[in-house]
Amino acid sequence: MGALPAVGWPQSSEENAHVDTHPTAVAPPRRPLRLAAGAARAGLAGSAAAAVVAAAATGGCENTPDADRESSPDPTGPLRFPPGFAWGAATSAYQIEGAAKEDGRGESIWDTFSHTPGRTRNGDTGDVAADHYHRYRDDLDLMAEIGLRSYRFSISWPRIQADGAGKPNQRGLDFYRRLVDGLHERGIAPMATLFHWDLPQALQDAGGWESRDTAHRFADYADAVFRGLGDQVPVWLTINEPKTVVQNGYLWGHHAPGRQDPQAAYLVAHHLQLAHGLAVRALRATGQDGRIGPALNLHPCYPADDSPEAATATRLYDGYENRLYLDPILKRGYPQDVLADLGPDSRMVKGIHDGDLDVIASPVDLLAVQYYTPIYVTGQGDTVRKWPTSEAEWQQIHPEGMYDILTRVTRDYGRIPITITENGLPCPDTLGADGTVDDAGRVRFLRDHFAAAHRAVADGVPLESYHVWSLLDNFEWAEGYDQRWGLVYVDYPTQRRVLKRSAHWYRDVIRNNGL
Repeated sequence: MGALPAVGWPQSSEENAHVDTHPTAVAPPRRPLRLAAGAARAGLAGSAAAAVVAAAATGGCENTPDADRESSPDPTGPLRFPPGFAWGAATSAYQIEGAAKEDGRGESIWDTFSHTPGRTRNGDTGDVAADHYHRYRDDLDLMAEIGLRSYRFSISWPRIQADGAGKPNQRGLDFYRRLVDGLHERGIAPMATLFHWDLPQALQDAGGWESRDTAHRFADYADAVFRGLGDQVPVWLTINEPKTVVQNGYLWGHHAPGRQDPQAAYLVAHHLQLAHGLAVRALRATGQDGRIGPALNLHPCYPADDSPEAATATRLYDGYENRLYLDPILKRGYPQDVLADLGPDSRMVKGIHDGDLDVIASPVDLLAVQYYTPIYVTGQGDTVRKWPTSEAEWQQIHPEGMYDILTRVTRDYGRIPITITENGLPCPDTLGADGTVDDAGRVRFLRDHFAAAHRAVADGVPLESYHVWSLLDNFEWAEGYDQRWGLVYVDYPTQRRVLKRSAHWYRDVIRNNGL
């Protein structure tokens, strides 16, 4: 999920409503670097946006009476997904596990970042989070109660290798083995992400993702996990949202490691892609049958108006947002317009070695797509808002974007199997006096996005599964615990779990395999 810049947090919601998510401390030397840095996960606010649209701060979360009304594009009947379609939910290790110093876990960059004053809202950390490490059995039971068919989670690299190298920590592997076994016992298919942003701090100290060696350390870690968990995990995802690491971690600095260095950012992009390819090869070398692919957050980019200038700017913006990550994996090369824009002297271009593109393009079995928001680009290369936003001000609520990005991937990259591994909405959820959480706005949001995905399937997109973000309320990165994205409400002082209205509704969707 996205986050506000770490520049001193406002103390009231009124102040927060006016925070601009474009910090002015960094001024990349090239406009397209500025464009990419202004992408959705770095915030879509700004004077240009404000002049165009006044969007509701909590768009989509209102508990209106028609929240259960279906908005089916085909009013003649229900929307059923293909037989065997896997409905699931997603989480990540640092956001839910807690147990930050238990059983041999080392320190990650997010431990360091969240413990640095001013970096996260309210000074929140993931030290305890949703305490999933201790409560995973109860959480497994909740998954079964909802009826999940698939569960996408991530493995904490520092829990497996405290310093990012060497012999794997058996206690860490044993935790994930128990989790995977518990999923199988409940008929839920595991989908494991190898890296969801929690780089071991020791590797950051040695250069982090700016260092080519980190990609090779990642391959070693991946091999240890593949061999430790064996073929009990049918689907592996390599790197979660490399774009967010690049933009939020290295362009704007409001995610770990908190850098503001455009030249470093795109070298990091290449090394993340290289790590992906090396992990794919590591899985193949084990001889295991598991499927593997990347997890990319993709944003459909649209011209903000009908001018030729907007169309030209949008094409390059799309290069930085989408093609920079899709093309090397699925087309064996970086987009030429982006490379030309970066220039031959950029650290990224200089950092591409002979053979790298072959490694990155190692054949994958599926593509994980994460959709949250569209992007509208002006002729000047700025972004504007066209739709109401959620509590996460970078998120414009536009279900049609789900259809557009899914059909675009199939049209441009062929019929690679697709899984949606994140899509969701933050809402100001509260526990009612009757012990329930009425998040009708989230129901409406999911219903409309499911309908858009169904249209994409009907139009030929090979979509296999859909994972709602998130199973649980959790530590929302720089936003701390202020934003709630879960199907399950977590009362953090007591760690009590309560299924929200959306969870009960989702159970019916799963039972009916559709709307």
